[in-house]
Amino acid sequence: MHLLHQRGPLHDLPDTPEAYDTVLADVVEQALARLTPEGNLEHPDCVDDIGDTALGITSLLALAWQRGKDPRLPEAVHRSLDFHLNERVYTEDNAGYPNLRVRNSGLPYARYTLAAGAHPIGDWPSTVWALLQAVNVLDAADGLVDDEQLSRLLDVARGYWRWLTEATFFNPQEAGNQAIGCVVGGLMLAAHLPGPEGESVRARALQLYTEKIRAHRVEDRGAALPPEHGGAYDNNYGPISLSFLAQAHRVSGEEIFAEDGEALARYIDARLTNGGFDNGGPRYSEQHSAFESVLGLRYFGARIGADLGRYRGDSRWARHAVKADGGVDGHFAWMLVWQIQDTTRWHREPSTAIARHQLRAGTVSVAFDTRMTPAVVEAAGTYYLPAAVNRQHGFGPVVDGFLLCRPMGEVRVRDVRADGLAAKLVTKPVVGRDHVLRHIQSLYVTDGTSLWVTVAVERLPGRPYLLAGLPYATDDGDRVLRTAEGEVTSAGELRLTHPQSEGAHHFDARAELTQEQAAFALAADPRGYGNPDEGWRHLVSSTALEAAPAPGAPEDLHVFAVRYGPGGPFAPAFERDGEVLTVRTEAFTARLGEVAGDAHGEPVLTLSV
Repeated sequence: MHLLHQRGPLHDLPDTPEAYDTVLADVVEQALARLTPEGNLEHPDCVDDIGDTALGITSLLALAWQRGKDPRLPEAVHRSLDFHLNERVYTEDNAGYPNLRVRNSGLPYARYTLAAGAHPIGDWPSTVWALLQAVNVLDAADGLVDDEQLSRLLDVARGYWRWLTEATFFNPQEAGNQAIGCVVGGLMLAAHLPGPEGESVRARALQLYTEKIRAHRVEDRGAALPPEHGGAYDNNYGPISLSFLAQAHRVSGEEIFAEDGEALARYIDARLTNGGFDNGGPRYSEQHSAFESVLGLRYFGARIGADLGRYRGDSRWARHAVKADGGVDGHFAWMLVWQIQDTTRWHREPSTAIARHQLRAGTVSVAFDTRMTPAVVEAAGTYYLPAAVNRQHGFGPVVDGFLLCRPMGEVRVRDVRADGLAAKLVTKPVVGRDHVLRHIQSLYVTDGTSLWVTVAVERLPGRPYLLAGLPYATDDGDRVLRTAEGEVTSAGELRLTHPQSEGAHHFDARAELTQEQAAFALAADPRGYGNPDEGWRHLVSSTALEAAPAPGAPEDLHVFAVRYGPGGPFAPAFERDGEVLTVRTEAFTARLGEVAGDAHGEPVLTLSV
């Protein structure tokens, strides 16, 4: 069973002008065949997210005309623009819309669903999208749109902006991507308005970004991020927010968008595996965007010198939104317009900067969460998630059913590069149920092909083991395949266990169930509205790799040693000399700590082949 949305890396798609002209040519032919006598360009199966779609295709036709001057397009643009202005602009309040600040304003807005009161909650983002489609048409209107239509469209766009910023609460869904999109719409609209009015709209857009978005950023893994549906980051909407930040910087030149975009881009680079797999978020755990993310990942990847194009997008939406039959849908069409207009090329080399929350080399990576516990481990094309035991999630020693991975104090990190190896030493103070403070040292070493993990802790009572991850998925060409096993070797006995209980609170990796589906089953709200990350935290148990202590450890320590990925015999040796623990494997020798120690209490690590 393949994961539905995790497909090929986004940088695999050709992005030359010729490739984009081919995409636009296909859109033109589909649109001309679909155009109704009334000028409707909506996909016949479109019900939700419909209010901006016809105008979105109109904007693509306008861009295609600008690039190729196809003589068939002026009439199609005229008719389809008339359709939107006459049939898809609403000025009467939608029944049941909960976020109005001004009743009966008479200002125009776009509907998420056409039927009055059917699903009004989506009208705010739909109006943002319609504003963005409108300004793209305005940008391409010269010589294509007559003065009367141009004036009507500009009035509607001005009204959309006022409805979004005056008649309603701003960003009522607490969705960073929607809010930044609204700001972009204001910045682009301002360029089409006369002097004082344009300056006023631009100033208001910048004020909204500063006071309503930037001031409410949420911290995760040391980065301040635009909040997304109540969480810090969503792996579907986060890269879309990055695209909006890229466009905001492109059209305004304001440094604040570059700074915040680069911060978000570095965060994405740190959380993203080498193979481009990621999961987690307050709206979708595994649903990945595609063409909507290209602009931001490409633009900021080049600015920070990172290969963000490795992000696995959903290739079904590789160029533009489509319906189940593969037919073009105008939803989010502005992203295709902007990525065609932007001339940035993909940066394809990995960043050489050391990141606190990432260890990455070759085909191996470990993405760490805020607590410096692995969030995803990747080796030999297989991805491991934190396992669950007794409602506790993570990687770390387990004693009497209690997982030791939550820090009780400052977490120290030391990175070392030596002789073709990359290593990270994480030192955590932890407290068990016995209230004893212990220090866990977790050493992660990779040669780019395999990953060695060594965990040392003061000797534990009972029969401890290392919770070493939940094997979850593996690369399968351009797809990601669900799995329940991986290539893992342990110095002590290694067990792959599965939940003994059934039900939503127990995740068995052998079942045909994705992490996102399991997470939504435990979320407080319906799928698409609840927080899957929050739901997943209710998981009681899961499939898990359990590694027994390694033999030959010093008497006062328990040491666990695991290798992910290929390799021959694995028999690490350990020596203790005062405060120094020496770890010897077939690939490296590592010394953890020094006799004199560090004057600031920082961990000390030396590494050699």
